[in-house]
Amino acid sequence: MWRLWNPAWRRRGLRFVCAVVVCCLPLLGSPLCGSPLCGSPVREAPGKAPDKDKAKDAKDKDTPQPLTVRWSEQQPGCTFSRSDDGKYRYGLWSGDVGIVLAVDAREVQVIRHRIEPIFGVLLTVRYRGADSLDASPEGITLQFMKHFKVVQTALDPDGYTQKIQADADALDDETRRAVARHPEQKQVREARLQDYQKSVSELIEFLARSSLRTAHLQRANPEVSGWVFFNAKSKWLGGWKAQEEFVLRVPLDGKIFEFPFKLPPEAGELLLQKRE
Repeated sequence: MWRLWNPAWRRRGLRFVCAVVVCCLPLLGSPLCGSPLCGSPVREAPGKAPDKDKAKDAKDKDTPQPLTVRWSEQQPGCTFSRSDDGKYRYGLWSGDVGIVLAVDAREVQVIRHRIEPIFGVLLTVRYRGADSLDASPEGITLQFMKHFKVVQTALDPDGYTQKIQADADALDDETRRAVARHPEQKQVREARLQDYQKSVSELIEFLARSSLRTAHLQRANPEVSGWVFFNAKSKWLGGWKAQEEFVLRVPLDGKIFEFPFKLPPEAGELLLQKRE
């Protein structure tokens, strides 16, 4: 009878056991292995579980996309005018809904004179249907076509008010600390602070009074109007061109109302506000 404790046979036995373990390890770790001892998950049979991304893409394709109604001067229901208040007006009707976009001819030039670079447009929404329509500034976007086609979402007037008020408070604290360190700069710094706070107060009042707000339109209340602002502070924006191009998109009534416009509409055009 062979003695396994014999050193020579013991070495051979150990080599045999190691070889068996090494050969079995790939099988134990194989994703084809259905044993609970496998280190990889069990592979499902083809077609049992659909790929989540493919399912999502298929769902997105099946979801009907909103109809885009694009402004064009040659299309019925579209209007354009230059008014005495220094604004260009673009009108677009589709069904029972009409939108008038008004933009200041010098909007690009006055951006730099505001406390923060924001681009503003005046929107008027009209409803002439027999039912009702909910109009909201939510989802309105502005695309800057000559600046990498950057898209900016409309600023929330209440959130933006809180931001600029917080900035004003921070500047007030900073001014107090600076004056404490450099009393000789008190007059200059406090004058600068007062000018800034005045501009902030005027802007906050304007936002509260004139911003476009959510409205329920019907025969008794067929129209809502207000200003919508977009952040123009971005590394992709600035260095304004002699003629800028924009696309404003307004989601409303299950459609996307799209306004492509230029400032000025004609290269070199200068539209001045008529004095009263």
